[in-house]
Amino acid sequence: MPARYVCSVLDEMRAMWKSRNFAGFLGLVEETQTLVNRMESALENKKDYHHWHARLKKEKTEYQKLVKKANKVRKELGKKEIEPIKW
Repeated sequence: MPARYVCSVLDEMRAMWKSRNFAGFLGLVEETQTLVNRMESALENKKDYHHWHARLKKEKTEYQKLVKKANKVRKELGKKEIEPIKW
């Protein structure tokens, strides 16, 4: 079954209005609600992805700074340096 868009469901509602045949109208209202809920959910997921991606970049930078500091201290103490994690 091909993907349906809200616009196509609204077109069907308009056709029902023109013919004054509202037999399946409530089903189309429910379908519209489902499609819009999925669209809102996708937008929220995309927003979350961008938030976590930005946080990961910040955390990587902080991690690299900490590894450099740790290696500096380890070098002063005569210990082997730590290899940073490869991302």
